[in-house]
Amino acid sequence: MRVVRELVAALAVFSLHSAHAAAPLLPVDDSYTASRRYRDYKEQFPAIELPQLVFARGQRVLNDRLYKMAGDRELHCDVFLPVSAKGRTSAPAVVFVHGGGWRAGNKSEFYPMANLLAQRGYAVFLPEFRLSPEAAYPAGLIDVNDAIVWVKSQSGAFRVDPARIALAGGSSGGQMAALLAFSSDRNLFKSRVGDDTRVRALIDLDGVLDFMSPLALKYENAAGDSSYAALWLGGSMERATAKWQEASAASYVGAGSPPTLIISSGELRFTAGKDDVLAGLERNGIRHRYLQLENVPHTFWLFEPYLSRVVKEIDAFLRDVR
Repeated sequence: MRVVRELVAALAVFSLHSAHAAAPLLPVDDSYTASRRYRDYKEQFPAIELPQLVFARGQRVLNDRLYKMAGDRELHCDVFLPVSAKGRTSAPAVVFVHGGGWRAGNKSEFYPMANLLAQRGYAVFLPEFRLSPEAAYPAGLIDVNDAIVWVKSQSGAFRVDPARIALAGGSSGGQMAALLAFSSDRNLFKSRVGDDTRVRALIDLDGVLDFMSPLALKYENAAGDSSYAALWLGGSMERATAKWQEASAASYVGAGSPPTLIISSGELRFTAGKDDVLAGLERNGIRHRYLQLENVPHTFWLFEPYLSRVVKEIDAFLRDVR
């Protein structure tokens, strides 16, 4: 009997190892986390604090909802739903694209902001997407567009208004959000021709808007093929010029662009190209706002006391453009 038990146990371990072996092993860069940024910034900005998540009665958070299969790879979305309001049939929504130099980061980066926006009546969607160590440009962009399509397809289940979905992102996520929002009237970065990826508004938190601008090239191309942008785009600007141009959100601004809020840390390299974007929005009569903070870290949205202010600014802008 003992031999049988040991054989069964051995088979169970073998089966477990086999199941793990069958799953794809994904390369992970964990260099971009809120705790690491906190340690990096605390001495220079002693007032910063990591925020706490305090939930309101009736809030719901749905973790790891499958929104897409990329081959055998599952891609998930976390959902922060607002407390149901009396008389409201559907809520406005925000899809957030996390940062991390196109190669690191996690959807949990935006949990504190998602929580505060949910308490203001928004449904907030936080998709994961393929990063450059796993799949180079434009895979992550296609993933985020598919997440937008998924949110719209599930709008009834989540009680979301598909006509009031905003797209937002921070740092490299802001660059991706801007690129997708401004190019939504084209078939770039879409799994299927004709996918409706239009959004009601764009919020860019310190995300580059034009890779080809002198300021962006000074920083994003400084390390040649080993820069984060080059690792994502397939080479330095000199070797992958067409991709650097294609990935520049400023070149897509037009009459169909969404209302846009740009919030800058004051380090202008991170919003390189903003002047052309703002000028294009102005020419086309599209509502826009540029807010430049002072004496804040690049990833200001990760920390209090800046997080609460950013949430108020986003809420005010989205209410204004409804």
